[in-house]
Amino acid sequence: MSKSSKLSTPYHLNEDFKVLEFVFSVSEMVGKDNLKTEDLNLCFEKLMMLGGSGFGKGGVKMEGGVINEWKDIPMELLLQILSLVDDQTVFVAFGVCRGWRDAIFLGLTHLSLIWCNKNMNNLVLSLVPKFTKLQSLTLRQEKKPQLEDNAVESIANCCHDLQILDLSKSFKLTDRSLYALAHGCPNLTKLNISGCTAFSDDALAYLVRFCRRLKSLNLCGCDRTASDSALQAIGLYCSQLQTLNLGWCENVSDVGVMSLAYGCPDLRSVDLCGCVLITDDSVIALANRCPHLRSLGLYYCQNITDRAMYSLAHSRVNNKTTMWESMKGMNDEEGLRTLNISQCTALTPPAVQAVCDSFPSLHTCSGRHSLIMSGCLNLMSVHCACAVQAHRTATAFLHPAH
Repeated sequence: MSKSSKLSTPYHLNEDFKVLEFVFSVSEMVGKDNLKTEDLNLCFEKLMMLGGSGFGKGGVKMEGGVINEWKDIPMELLLQILSLVDDQTVFVAFGVCRGWRDAIFLGLTHLSLIWCNKNMNNLVLSLVPKFTKLQSLTLRQEKKPQLEDNAVESIANCCHDLQILDLSKSFKLTDRSLYALAHGCPNLTKLNISGCTAFSDDALAYLVRFCRRLKSLNLCGCDRTASDSALQAIGLYCSQLQTLNLGWCENVSDVGVMSLAYGCPDLRSVDLCGCVLITDDSVIALANRCPHLRSLGLYYCQNITDRAMYSLAHSRVNNKTTMWESMKGMNDEEGLRTLNISQCTALTPPAVQAVCDSFPSLHTCSGRHSLIMSGCLNLMSVHCACAVQAHRTATAFLHPAH
């Protein structure tokens, strides 16, 4: 059972073993499909009969009072119980009684509805106006698209504290949704609209003018949305951006990527897989302007040449010099940790080896592949330091000195 429901609460559970057993027993009862009052009463009575510290005829003794029946569970404790179960179970508890329902309304901050295969749109419309404390909402559609603009507009109208929103694969959504989020959810820090193919680049550019705290943005497959003009707007307004996925956005060119590199210096993960128009200039800009870059995806970017690789390799030295005062040097964990150059067939072994030698966290060895070179048969001679050492050790073992 997944544990994606997180409810904010200052309450601390009693360390007494029996009290913890009570908490987990109630959480198991909550997870039943047909939860009834009689079930909860029976659960409570059985635990009361166990005796021991914290339990007795007078009820369950806890800080702040005594629990004589399950309805006496403090709101803070109920929320902590529900934080141990998945979101679907939270909805089961939601229907137990008014007290539990009110507690969930007041305490729920993280919610995922990916388990909902039918009527997600209606569910969002009915629930969101009550969950005004939401900070994280996942509405990813695993099967057929259900979510419509009116549901997103309801979210924007009611959830002004929302920071994380996943709308991936919501094919029915239009620009109306992005315009609503721009005005209603200015505190967004993480937005996933991958696969939302109906959004225009103008709507995205409008959104980022208001949502300037974005740190993570997933636009994978949003070919119509992720244009150079939209990326220029992101570079202008979202200086805190750290993670950007532009996978298979085939209209992105060097103009857009260079705007990002100059406007978002804190970028740490950039996925440009399938961006077939970009050239070395994009990689050079990222290498020179984004000293915290840790992950770079260039799969199928066949215009990339050795010039881009040598720029990445040299950035290690340049960034080390630039950041010396603030970081007192760079260790092996700094710099690139993941680089995907699969199908970049123009690259040669010396250039890629230079990158591998410059960043000790890039590995070609078994079990630690972080330098990914699938489809580049001419790069088979490229190896990380530990792979070379392993080969030397194996050779020495097989052919000991006489």
